[in-house]
Amino acid sequence: MHVLGIDIGGSGIKAAPVDTAQGTLLAERVKVETPRPARPEAIADAVGSLVATFGWTGPAGIAFPGVVIGGTTMTAANLDPAWVGLDARELFNKAARQPVSLINDADAAGLAEMRFGAGAGHQGTVLMLTFGTGIGSALFRAGTLVPNTEFGHIEIHGHDAETRASERAKELHDLSWDKWAGRVGEYLHHMEALTAPDLFIIGGGISRKADRFVPLLDGLRARVVPATLHNNAGIVGAALAAIKPGASLGSS
Repeated sequence: MHVLGIDIGGSGIKAAPVDTAQGTLLAERVKVETPRPARPEAIADAVGSLVATFGWTGPAGIAFPGVVIGGTTMTAANLDPAWVGLDARELFNKAARQPVSLINDADAAGLAEMRFGAGAGHQGTVLMLTFGTGIGSALFRAGTLVPNTEFGHIEIHGHDAETRASERAKELHDLSWDKWAGRVGEYLHHMEALTAPDLFIIGGGISRKADRFVPLLDGLRARVVPATLHNNAGIVGAALAAIKPGASLGSS
């Protein structure tokens, strides 16, 4: 089935039609900047424009950077507070002029990696972490998603982990790969103690440079591997969730 996948991020919104049987994009993805302020109406307009860009009619799925339950956005750490408690699915239905599904963005990326990427066939406990504007998380046990974990907000040294170890934190504080890997490693040790995964999958755009920091992560029991779908994972996962509403508690 062909589905339009849309991935809303703190800095950009990406979209492309997806072949959900193969996990591949059917056209070059289109990216627009996330509006600032990132209020619901502005982002809905951007989503509507992306739908129009592809002339899309048919199933569509949206990955959202926050907790999503029953189509309602419950958190929005890197967007505007107006998203909290909003019936976002209805807002996006109107903007897209057709029904859409809605899922947490890291959960979407995790679904894609577990189906087509680094986690394919793995039946143990897998924790995917996406490093970008913040840190997203997707936890799987025996291939089943535990939705809306939001482990980027685990407190380390009195602050959200993502304020220390996200890709944005690396850029903001001009951290060397060595120093940033130290922060990422500390975070992974915390997550290993909490969730005991067999496998960490490191996603987000920075996963393309995994050779610069993954070898510096030591003392972990779990294997650490880079994601293989990179920045397409959220798009592909949003599309998957649109055809499998039961993929997570937050996907429909």
